[in-house]
Amino acid sequence: MSVLWTSDEIAAATGGTASQPFEVTGVTFDSREVGPGDLFVAMPGTVHDGHKFVDAAFGAGAAGAIVSQPIEGPHVLVEDVFAALQALGRASRERSRATILGVTGSVGKTSTKEALYAALERNRPGKVHRSVKSYNNHTGVPLSLARMPRDAEFAVLEMGMNRAGEIRALAKQVRPNVAVITAIAPAHIENLGSEEAIADAKAEIFDGLEPDGVAIVPNDLLGNGTACLVWSSPAPGDAQRHMRRAVSRRETTAHRFQMTRKGDAGLAPTSRRLTRSP
Repeated sequence: MSVLWTSDEIAAATGGTASQPFEVTGVTFDSREVGPGDLFVAMPGTVHDGHKFVDAAFGAGAAGAIVSQPIEGPHVLVEDVFAALQALGRASRERSRATILGVTGSVGKTSTKEALYAALERNRPGKVHRSVKSYNNHTGVPLSLARMPRDAEFAVLEMGMNRAGEIRALAKQVRPNVAVITAIAPAHIENLGSEEAIADAKAEIFDGLEPDGVAIVPNDLLGNGTACLVWSSPAPGDAQRHMRRAVSRRETTAHRFQMTRKGDAGLAPTSRRLTRSP
């Protein structure tokens, strides 16, 4: 496998100090997942401290570790391990030339991520990265970024939330070139109070959208049979306003999947149309 990070790069990204030179080919914070050549991130936890599993990680073949206390074995010593993981994720995003697709929504995040990955991987085999499992929260997203290969051409990253503000923080790390919201439903409504508030929280993904990015939002909420709207370089707030308006006008409809695009001339069908019978 190709080198993912060197000890010098890890130290530079995290502001830490390397005990000795080493190279890693993967990153994990779960000692049960450590494989030969991995970087073990000794995350603090509410139940267990990752530092207790450093020896087991090296026993499983880890090539180095990020820690906040001195240990035996190759490591980068930092003040805050979680902050170091976030910094490593940001450094990965900074160095990458990949087109990044960010996916969120109340339902369908993982299946949409996997479908996008399958389509891209078929065309660019070995050049597409994705978040695994449901690593879509404040620890999973920076881990997924830190794992992104240097030569990746595309990356599909999932983002989830329980409360307002969480997607915004993740999106600013991911900085997607394409931001997708799959659907709005009353998941976590106990924390947010209404579907309009859920739509607002999901629309935080656009706060991290790159300046020349593309926003894809669900439009079947409007009840007109169109499944999504696609904005190229949306003006600030456009997609967010659409989400709130769409939820407030929700109607029960038969689902038909079509793709439309909003350009300077207004809303018009694209040349590509995906349909499914009711």
